[in-house]
Amino acid sequence: MPKKRSGGGLSPTQQAAKFLGVSVLAGAVLAGIALPAVGALGLAAKGSVEGFDALPANLKTPPLSQRTAILDAEGGTIATVYSRDRTVVDLKDISPYMQKAIVAIEDSRFYQHGAIDLKGVLRALNKNARSGEVSEGASTLTQQYVKNVFVEEAGDDPTKVAQATQQTIGRKIQELKLAIQVEEELGKKKILENYLNITFFGQQAYGVEAAAQRYFSKSAKDLNVQEAALLAGIVQSPSRYDPVNDEAEATKRRNTVLTRMAQVGDISEAEAAKAKEAPLGLKVSRPKNGCITATNDASFFCDYVREVFLSDKVFGKTRQDRAKIWNQGGLTIRTTLDPQAQESVQQSLKDHVDKSDSVAAASTLVEPGTGKIVAMGQSKPYGYGKNETEYNYSVDAAYGGSNFGFPTGSTFKPFLAAAALEQNVPPTKEYSSPYDMDYPSPIQTCDKPWINDSSYRVENENESEVGPYRLKEAMAKSVNTYFVQMLADIGLCPVSEMADKLDVHQGNGDKLPQNPSALALGSVGMSPLTMASAYATFASRGMHCTPVAIESITQKIGNKQSSLEVPKSTCSRAMTEKTADSVNTLLRGVVDSGTGREAGLSDRDNAGKTGTTDERKNAWFVGYTPNMSGAVWVGSATQKVEMKNITIGGVYHPLVFGGAVPGPIWKDAMTGALSGKDSPSFNVIDIPDGEKGRDKGRDEGAEDPGRDDGNNGDGNNGDDGFIGGLVDGGTGNGGNGDGGGDGGFPGNLFRGAGNGPGGRD
Repeated sequence: MPKKRSGGGLSPTQQAAKFLGVSVLAGAVLAGIALPAVGALGLAAKGSVEGFDALPANLKTPPLSQRTAILDAEGGTIATVYSRDRTVVDLKDISPYMQKAIVAIEDSRFYQHGAIDLKGVLRALNKNARSGEVSEGASTLTQQYVKNVFVEEAGDDPTKVAQATQQTIGRKIQELKLAIQVEEELGKKKILENYLNITFFGQQAYGVEAAAQRYFSKSAKDLNVQEAALLAGIVQSPSRYDPVNDEAEATKRRNTVLTRMAQVGDISEAEAAKAKEAPLGLKVSRPKNGCITATNDASFFCDYVREVFLSDKVFGKTRQDRAKIWNQGGLTIRTTLDPQAQESVQQSLKDHVDKSDSVAAASTLVEPGTGKIVAMGQSKPYGYGKNETEYNYSVDAAYGGSNFGFPTGSTFKPFLAAAALEQNVPPTKEYSSPYDMDYPSPIQTCDKPWINDSSYRVENENESEVGPYRLKEAMAKSVNTYFVQMLADIGLCPVSEMADKLDVHQGNGDKLPQNPSALALGSVGMSPLTMASAYATFASRGMHCTPVAIESITQKIGNKQSSLEVPKSTCSRAMTEKTADSVNTLLRGVVDSGTGREAGLSDRDNAGKTGTTDERKNAWFVGYTPNMSGAVWVGSATQKVEMKNITIGGVYHPLVFGGAVPGPIWKDAMTGALSGKDSPSFNVIDIPDGEKGRDKGRDEGAEDPGRDDGNNGDGNNGDDGFIGGLVDGGTGNGGNGDGGGDGGFPGNLFRGAGNGPGGRD
């Protein structure tokens, strides 16, 4: 057993002997002399050159992980993401001072020796023996490069990193053999280039280009002598010589490098002395990694792009394969995001909803005919602190959204109308539309009929709202009993099929259930992106295009670039042009004189629909012009906040409904997004008004006396997929009741939601 000094550890003689053993072993390998047995290596017990020869001789060099740039549609940077902050550069793009500095301090005989520097081994042995400690190593730059390759391949796996850095004779011998191979295959200049690109310089910077940007905010090709000396000095111990946290220690180390550069003749003594007098000159650029740093508040869109990459099989067969490419980085991702539209959406959200409000708002804009997502934002910032969230309320759960989406209320009715028109129901179709009624039963589904065996009922906003109505007026006023009768007339299956053509699905990805609540009154949860994309189909005269966020991707591996295939929008006809034109005409009436008046744009053709759900837990406006479609949702992500007597964005609201909060958000967002852009017109259809053209005797500001709000239900989905009483709120200036009573419904399943004049959502 080795004899230890009283202070612990081996004596200087023993340490020297240990170092000598490793060094002689290295020399023996190079000389082709028989090796002692090294069980940990798996070498033959007899120990021989054959054992050494049996070691793997091919260094598998994984592509160096680099930063990925996510760009908007105009080429501006949205965010930079990386597992390791690195930008690979050619040797010609690295300052000559940097090349000389790293060689001088790490391996001054780099250009004279082979893979192993025997002279350096003997020099280090002598110095270590005299100092009584292993103060100088004998690894060449080539050996260090090989070791860094092992570390790079280990990634962030702590076990693999430990294996790659273990100080064992077996590991050293393996490095020696691979270093010999690297020297033969690459040559000195390429080895130096690779080393400067792979090594760690501290402060999350891998490679000299990232280090130059981190510490001096400049490119590696522009480093002066003292800056190069500082970076070269960091490599030995990035934490100890970190200039950001210990300027004195870093300065001392820099000056050591400058002294060494003068000793080997890279610079003169005078140049070294002058450089030592210079301050460090740091101009630190803090690491900016991840979607949380995105410009224009585009963090959620950035995160959506990442989720698309990790989910789409065009980028790899398995999620693990796709994650490997993403983490490797080196990607330049050009997206569909329009910076003008994105800025407008975020400004509108900030103007109308505070991040500290008890409810949130989310909005997404889509280009009709292409499926391009041009803007995506929400009122609560991306993050993990108070009044922040990592959930993207605009998208499905599979892409980082809420688990189920949010019930859409009457914004679903245009899909039912489109299905009816496709079934040749005329746009002048009239239904009796009583104030309240039982759900018709049975109603045919794509399979067995739906039966109202629980006596579910539905009612309009207030008792004065009584038909008969035609479709145009019923859509403008969002008359529930009209659309229930229409649904019973055509059956549930055509509506379900229309939803499939429009890719209208639940937030968890499931198809919509075939029941009247879901397919007439929007009781199931969906995302704003789903709704904006579906309404874009009306704008593009019946052509539905699946949403896309990525225009192109180039991948850089080393210094070579190539293009990757990206997901494409798939466009297909969902309805005839006549049907789409008819829906556009109907929804123009909503913003002209119906529940969406507060959202209407004055300078261009536009159409849309409002929606408010049970107990005012969700409010929507979904609208469009011929060249842009957008959806706005306002509500509580937990579905626990009833938007009554509530302050949102500093404005008090007795009752919140689709036209009064989401509507103005949509209007301001669209106004800014479309500023300076073309103003095309819809192809409208002449749809005659009803015979009476009446307002049903409703007085401005009138209340409906003698009714309480009947708030007994909790709004949860029932066994048949119903959400408790989905109805719409008024947009007038006199409504102060919640109205509706329970009407004999189990758990207040359907009820009125406001009695102000001007229609409902």
